[in-house]
Amino acid sequence: MTDPSREFHKPVRRPAELFDRLFAADDPAEVSRAAHSTAQALLSRVREDPSAEVVDRLVAFTDENGIDDIAELWSRSPARSLPGALWRLYLLQLMIHDDPQTAALLYERGRTMIPSSDPVVAGAPSPASPEELVQLIDTILRGLFTGDFAVALDRAAAFCRVQAAGATYLADDYEATEPERASTFTSRALRLSTYANDLAACAALWRRESLT
Repeated sequence: MTDPSREFHKPVRRPAELFDRLFAADDPAEVSRAAHSTAQALLSRVREDPSAEVVDRLVAFTDENGIDDIAELWSRSPARSLPGALWRLYLLQLMIHDDPQTAALLYERGRTMIPSSDPVVAGAPSPASPEELVQLIDTILRGLFTGDFAVALDRAAAFCRVQAAGATYLADDYEATEPERASTFTSRALRLSTYANDLAACAALWRRESLT
């Protein structure tokens, strides 16, 4: 998936680059412990006292600060872990904020083609404008801190599946005339499908009180 990035208040790396970026560490085990402890502490504190100001800052964090600080904390965590889930949600949010027009195109194409209830679960209007998709992904992220955590993850997973379906169909459309563009959409579909599986698994783990 080629995840674009937008201009923030300070330079940031592109999400696709960050997804695979390796951070130097003398002790990987210590890095892992720090990732899990910071994710658990942040989530516990905010959910115990979800003040509007704090939640607003967390939802707008990447717009105001970029993604590097979050990446340093959580990007190398296992996909099916608390820090891994938070990392993927923030990265997904950044992707939608960066190019809401493409996101809306993928979502609408996926919504009309996917043979499942995922569009209903995700909760976007039909059809959804670029601005409404930005609002939706922010609402889903807000739900991690103020609502049912597992439901928020399930909504994010459904959102990814709809987007992945749209990317797959667009890849098919472009295969004959613009194979390079088709390849880009195919890669995005694969990455979004992986996100969906991981986020759904995290939701199941959370319900079993096993997401750490």
